[in-house]
Amino acid sequence: MNNRQPLRLAVMDAERILAGAGVASPRVDAELLAAHVLGVERGRLPLIPLVDPAAIEQLHKLVRRRATREPLQHILGSAVMGRVPLDVGPGVFVPRPETELLLEWGLRLLADVREPVVVDLCTGSGALALGFAHERPDAVVHAVELDQTALAWARHNADARAQNGDTPIRLHSGDVTDPGLLSQLDGTVHLVLCNPPYVPEGTPVPPEVADYDPPQAVFAADQGLAVIRHVVSAAARLLRSGGGVAIEHDDTHGTAVPDLLATRKVLTAVTPHADLAGRPRFTTALRTSVS
Repeated sequence: MNNRQPLRLAVMDAERILAGAGVASPRVDAELLAAHVLGVERGRLPLIPLVDPAAIEQLHKLVRRRATREPLQHILGSAVMGRVPLDVGPGVFVPRPETELLLEWGLRLLADVREPVVVDLCTGSGALALGFAHERPDAVVHAVELDQTALAWARHNADARAQNGDTPIRLHSGDVTDPGLLSQLDGTVHLVLCNPPYVPEGTPVPPEVADYDPPQAVFAADQGLAVIRHVVSAAARLLRSGGGVAIEHDDTHGTAVPDLLATRKVLTAVTPHADLAGRPRFTTALRTSVS
């Protein structure tokens, strides 16, 4: 007796449950969970009309977890930066799709630079550093993280990418507030990338963030600017002439972060950038030859 059930109906049911739980993208999440259960890419789901009851039950289990607002990436066990899969879980910030905009900007900036030196500050899971190293195997990529749990995740991901043939990155345990951080690289770096903690303290955030992302990777004092101030100073010191910096920030920082960068006389071409929803999301600047 054939007990196989329509996948389309199971996904629709999952979407309904997730929408009722307040999940922001219930359809996408339902489809990604179904693809995970079936071991296929999301785009191939329409090619699978019927599935076994065991698969439906497994999907229901994962949907129930997601309905508690456990991050989708924790359930799947991974996130993506560019074309690089990254393992994530408790104790490390989950990379967001909007951060890929920094990666894309940096890759464009250095498209014609051979063997660039790149620094990823507040690397977390290693997302930006590993995403860049994958696209530019000739680059020397340094990644800095203060939190030891996050650094362990970054090491794990870095080892996995090296085993897959990517150029190994250089991980550093360090604090961006240290004025001597990576001082051996002063004036030699082509690109500084940073997705720091920037949410102003006390800001309401979704349960996926409040209950699962480490608070030290999310919130910052001084209306969310405390860490960013040090990132600006580090970038001004590390960058070589013509080098660039890209800093992700809160959507309330559309004026504040460009102003911070503009106060440094060695930084020019300060440019704010919006995310795909049109919100202020990151700011870039270039290093001049003025000292």
